This record gives sequence, C-alpha cells and structure tokens, in this order.
Amino acid sequence: MPLKFDYIDLRVPDLKKAEPLYETLLPALGFARKVDVEGWLQFETADGVITEFFGVTESAQDVTNKNRIAFRAEGNRLVDALAEVTRKAGACNMEGPMPYEAEYYAVFFEDPWGNRLEVCHRIKV
Repeated sequence: MPLKFDYIDLRVPDLKKAEPLYETLLPALGFARKVDVEGWLQFETADGVITEFFGVTESAQDVTNKNRIAFRAEGNRLVDALAEVTRKAGACNMEGPMPYEAEYYAVFFEDPWGNRLEVCHRIKV
C-alpha cells in the first residue's frame, strides 16, 4: 500500500484569488499534471496509473480553521527552494525556513484566507 492518501479537498472563498499561489505551489510539490474539472483547481501526481491529487474549490461560506497540510521535502535545500517559490507566489505569514527541532527543518505559510501549509524535511539520524 504505497499511497498514503487519495486526495486533498481544500475550500477557499475565492477560487480566482487562490490560483496564483496554488498554480505555482502544487506543481513545485510534485502535483505536476493539471486536470480540468469544472469549479476546481486540481493537480495530480503524474507517476503511475493511480494518482494522488490536490483540489481547491470555491465555497463562499468557507471558514478557515487551524488545520495544517504539511508536504515532505527530500532535504533542507528543497525546503529552501520551495519557500522561495511560495514567497514569490504570494504566500502569507511565512515563518522560516529554519530548523525547528534538531531533526526537523521547515517553512510554514498560509494562503490568503489563512489555510495553513508547511513544507518540511525530517532529518534521519
């Protein structure tokens, strides 16, 4: 069972306003194949027949909560590179990238509505 999740369904109040961040961030994270689905901004991984996907859709009454979506990176340099991608794409409230614990390096950020995201690398010892 190599897949750890099937999909992420994220709601935002304004899909057009979400596009600059997510259309830049998701391909950089490996969700490289954009899929045309009416009312959604959806990207899939492009490796194999079964794919994981990340979808963003508009929900005018959406209320952001304190959940966080964290993406794993294969090294601190990739965390640094993805932090720069997110900064240029309009991420808000960025913290890091920096070590948070002896074996944990991450950048935390939010989309325009406060949906909390993270890119992290766990250092193997």
